[in-house]
Amino acid sequence: MAGVELLPKEYGYVVLVLVLYCFLNFWMAAQVGKARKRFKVLYPTLYASESETKDAKLFNCVQRGHQNSLEMMPTFFVLMILGGIRHPCVSAFLGLLYCVSRYFYFNGYATGDPENRLKIGKYGFLAIFGLLICTVSFGVNLIMG
Repeated sequence: MAGVELLPKEYGYVVLVLVLYCFLNFWMAAQVGKARKRFKVLYPTLYASESETKDAKLFNCVQRGHQNSLEMMPTFFVLMILGGIRHPCVSAFLGLLYCVSRYFYFNGYATGDPENRLKIGKYGFLAIFGLLICTVSFGVNLIMG
């Protein structure tokens, strides 16, 4: 296939980690759907209010865990795709770390205590920073030839 030869074969790991994140995102969305049924928060309501349900905070924490993951997804994908061209194995490892940390971030948030999201979830920021370095390295390498 034209163009595929330009990518290192290890880039496949980057692709697989991105697919893993897609599955994680689907799983988080399903958890929000379950919370909607459990706490009776109907569409199109994005966040519950205390006047509508006594468990508004718990639902909102589940919703925010997923919403924050959606907010970070474009940054994660761009850094993975670009940084992975020059550093596919490092990027794939950092991407896997990000996926695992996002799982714990979401589950910690879903407890209803937002502070729980950072116990293991904080390592996602380390992964993003590492991916940023990989992407900068790729950009500098392109400029320098």
